[in-house]
Amino acid sequence: MPVFTLATAADLPAIVAIYNAAIPGRLATADLEPVTVAAKTAWFAQFSPDHRPIWLIQVDGALAGWVSLENFYGRPAYDHTAEISIYLDPAFQHRHLGQAALDFVFTQLKRLDLDTIVAFVFHHNRASQGLFARNGFATWGHLPQVALMDTTRRDLDILGRHFDA
Repeated sequence: MPVFTLATAADLPAIVAIYNAAIPGRLATADLEPVTVAAKTAWFAQFSPDHRPIWLIQVDGALAGWVSLENFYGRPAYDHTAEISIYLDPAFQHRHLGQAALDFVFTQLKRLDLDTIVAFVFHHNRASQGLFARNGFATWGHLPQVALMDTTRRDLDILGRHFDA
């Protein structure tokens, strides 16, 4: 059973390491090269426990991944909408932790005053596409060939779901 705890600045190196581990697979991020902790410091600073949290996912005391809710589009009219990101350490993938992360986040939406979640998922990322579809997310947008990853053009889907306010 995973445990979810709020991330602190001291966790940023581990968060970045998990993020960087996703880059070579070309499934979860449009970054093509590893990022540095320094480059992610301002990004991390935007998170807050009471508005836009980032949680660590721990399994038996080990850091298995993280899940975050970020501002969507940065305008006040979107305050009740957040973008979700889930990143798992490769050693912890295929253990249903993505589902556990969604289940946990869903319990936090009322507290965070959120009623809409969006996810930006590459069309070829079948595992994430399936996870979100099984949880009631629909394709709200399809952006064809917007990412050039190595020599391949990739499509990006915008997945979304409304929740009771």
